[in-house]
Amino acid sequence: MASRLAVRAPSATLSRAENTSPGPKPPSNSGQKHQRSATTSRRLATTAAALLASRLLAPAASIAAGAFDLRLTLPEQSSEEAEAVVRTHARNLLQVKQFVDAGAWRELQAALRASASNLKQDLYAIIQARPADQRPELRRLYSDLFNSVTSLDYAARDKDEVQVRQYYGNIVSALDEIFAKIM
Repeated sequence: MASRLAVRAPSATLSRAENTSPGPKPPSNSGQKHQRSATTSRRLATTAAALLASRLLAPAASIAAGAFDLRLTLPEQSSEEAEAVVRTHARNLLQVKQFVDAGAWRELQAALRASASNLKQDLYAIIQARPADQRPELRRLYSDLFNSVTSLDYAARDKDEVQVRQYYGNIVSALDEIFAKIM
C-alpha cells in the first residue's frame, strides 16, 4: 500500500499543478536572464532556418555555377522557316514609323516590343544556320540592330523625338545591311 501511495502522490501533485494558475512571481534578476535567453533562442532559430535553407537551395545553385553546361542551344525553328517569315517581321518592325510620326509613345513601345521579338528569333535561327566564317559579321549586325531597338524603346519612354528618329534610322540601315548579307 505504501508503494501505491508513493506512485499516486507525484501524479496527484502534477495534476494539481496543471489546474492551478500561476501566482505572482517574486521580483528577481531572472527577467533579464529570461530576455537574453529568448533573444538567443530567436537568433539560434533564425540561424538554423537560414542554414537549412542554404543547404536546401545551395546545391542546385553551386552545381549550376561550377559546372559546364554542355547542352547545345537549338533555335526553335529551322532556318528555312525563319527565312520565309523574316521579311514580314522586319516589315512589322518598320511599321512603327506611324507611331513615331504621330508621337504615340506608348503604342510605339508596345508595337516595337511585339515585332522585335519575332524578328530577333528569326534572325538568330538564320545566323546559326550560316557557315562559321559568315557568323561574326552577321552577329555584329544583329547586335547593332537590337541595340538600336532597345535605344529606340528608351527614347520613346523618355519621349525624345530627336533620339527616336535617329534610332529608327539606325534600325532601317541595320536591316538593309542584314538583308544584303543573308538574302
